[in-house]
Amino acid sequence: MSVPATPSSTDGPQPSATDLARAVLAQDTTPQALLSNALARIDAAQHLNALISLNAGAEAHAQAVQARVQAGETLPLAGVPIIVKDNINVRGTRTTCGSRILANYTSPYDATVARRLVHAGAVIVGKANMDEFAMGSSTESSASGPTLNPWDTARVPGGSSGGSAVAVAANLTPISLGSDTGGSVRQPAAFTGVYGLKPTYGRVSRFGLVAYASSLDQIGPFARSAEDLALIMNVIAGHDPQDATSLHAPPQFAAGTPDDLRGLRVGVIRESLEGNTAGVESTLNATLDALRGAGASVQEVSIASVRHAIAAYYLIAMPEASSNLARYDGMTYGDRSTAPDVNTSMTLTREHGFGREVQRRILLGTYALSSGYYDAYYSKAMKVRGLIAQDFARAFADFDVLVTPTSPFPAFRHGEKSSDPLAMYAADVDTVAINLAGLPALSVPAGFETVDGVRLPVGIQFIAPTLKDEVLLTLAGGLEGVGAVQMEAPAGY
Repeated sequence: MSVPATPSSTDGPQPSATDLARAVLAQDTTPQALLSNALARIDAAQHLNALISLNAGAEAHAQAVQARVQAGETLPLAGVPIIVKDNINVRGTRTTCGSRILANYTSPYDATVARRLVHAGAVIVGKANMDEFAMGSSTESSASGPTLNPWDTARVPGGSSGGSAVAVAANLTPISLGSDTGGSVRQPAAFTGVYGLKPTYGRVSRFGLVAYASSLDQIGPFARSAEDLALIMNVIAGHDPQDATSLHAPPQFAAGTPDDLRGLRVGVIRESLEGNTAGVESTLNATLDALRGAGASVQEVSIASVRHAIAAYYLIAMPEASSNLARYDGMTYGDRSTAPDVNTSMTLTREHGFGREVQRRILLGTYALSSGYYDAYYSKAMKVRGLIAQDFARAFADFDVLVTPTSPFPAFRHGEKSSDPLAMYAADVDTVAINLAGLPALSVPAGFETVDGVRLPVGIQFIAPTLKDEVLLTLAGGLEGVGAVQMEAPAGY
């Protein structure tokens, strides 16, 4: 794809990150021009509320990249504009986590992923909207207001990384970063029709990611092609001594071809075949037919323990959240409510600073960890977590990848589930088990379902064994080659 010297802000789908970087290195365009284009597109899409803030230092970073290119540096992300979720620290920018309690917090340091992006020549344009402290599946709980789905603005984009997903789906930037604790990259990717990758736990450094549930959180990218996923993963993955959970696994990502699908052993998780809408079911069947046509073998496999994944997940995530969010007391940083004494000040700070969903999870998490209930809830949930990991390991003895729908339904309407927490939690039924097991998984935009006259994207989730993340990108490239990936831009974007 040719890249004009000054890309228009409204000329339809934009070039890929790979093409943009090549154009900058060839000096066919400049980082400043790409930044200007991204800012124009962001301005034109303000109604989607995909961003919480812009990076005031972006212009200086673009100029620095231009100087490095002119000096002869070969930068993998040269000049590529990128948006990162607002729970990823970027020095000199606000990091609010979508919460009132951090509304005025400016980060004094860079997360490892942010530092690696800048080193690779990317220009961080801004911070994406999100469910408060990443607790949600719809990006409705943000203190900055809800993000809208570009396919139908009456519907949610998924969550909690809804802003990051919309940034890519609406062509604001070609790639973005989110975080995934129980599906928060994959589910919004499915709802907005883009790729969303949750890497193996520890494959991408969490240093500088504001913690929700530390044993589950993982940073992951959104993109519109397997090639772009490989490009950014080769930059952000890899060991980091600042993260004690970081793994020694040098990244070797590349998009595959249809030939790579021949002989692939695909297991369809039987428990995921229940409760899906007709459009999700037909999309899954079409994807499986494409795999068979390319020479893959496809069989069902039972992983019975995943039926308990939702319960186990929330009995682990909420206690970890309760512990992690104890630091937001108004004493050290963040907003503080004044009062005659420390205890009242702390109570008011947390009451006014946290939204209802965050308060609910803190209370439930504290309860599950309290004396007399730890063994009844948290300890048992951890045992179920171990069973889930064992069941996945057994399945991978017979299969190279496993497959499920990413979500049993496409994007739902704003407000449809927000008054029923249990219904909202159940939206993650196909994704949370992967985080419990620490596995890599990729949501592939594979089809559409028409709901109330509106055409909505459907995602299919592929799961690989631990540290076999590269297999997922090989698979994605192969699916692109056989026409099984349905990548479109929403009308008007």
